[in-house]
Amino acid sequence: MTGIPLRPICSSFIFQTGVGTRALFAATDSLGLTDVLLQLLDSAQVVVRGPKPTTVLHSRKVHIDRAASNPFTTHEVLAEMHKTPLRGKRVVVQRYGETNRELQATLERNGADVTEIVTYRWGLPEDTAPLLRLIDALGRDEIDLVAFTSASQASNLFTVAQYDGKQQSLKQGLGRTLVASIGPVCSAALRKLGVRVDIEAHPQKLGPLIDAINTALSDPC
Repeated sequence: MTGIPLRPICSSFIFQTGVGTRALFAATDSLGLTDVLLQLLDSAQVVVRGPKPTTVLHSRKVHIDRAASNPFTTHEVLAEMHKTPLRGKRVVVQRYGETNRELQATLERNGADVTEIVTYRWGLPEDTAPLLRLIDALGRDEIDLVAFTSASQASNLFTVAQYDGKQQSLKQGLGRTLVASIGPVCSAALRKLGVRVDIEAHPQKLGPLIDAINTALSDPC
């Protein structure tokens, strides 16, 4: 883990995921720095992107000043921070697998000094053969539906396809099957890649996604 600030000059902390927030506290627990982190949080504005980081922070008795509204995307986080003076201030962002470039660019455009806390990273699997088999099966029209549960899954699938020269085949295959998305962030990533989204979970949780998929596959039309 890198980038944990230990000086009390942070005006805001932004927590984006529950697993990342939990990993941060696990790291500070092991290093004996949790009291320092809690002191920093006590003197800063704490912003959360959704209910999962909220639950973790409440378990540590951390106050929460601003919480993004449903559907808990970057847009809602920035809307909550709209009136927060940022010029010359340090904003600490708990990263979720990869840099949230929209969030970082907007904060920096408003004069903030952005520091990322990197508690985990998304990456390609060592064995990409299953992904290549999926791409080939899509090309043969053997797949009825593909479900994506994160934006990174979509990005990684297209990265693997590009490495193997199958990006166009993948896009065409997805265009001939149903595509389900866990929520608006994932859907935006798919649309950016040129993929049509047929099903989106509401709210953006696994249970509603499965229900929506079952409904779509049960529809005789």
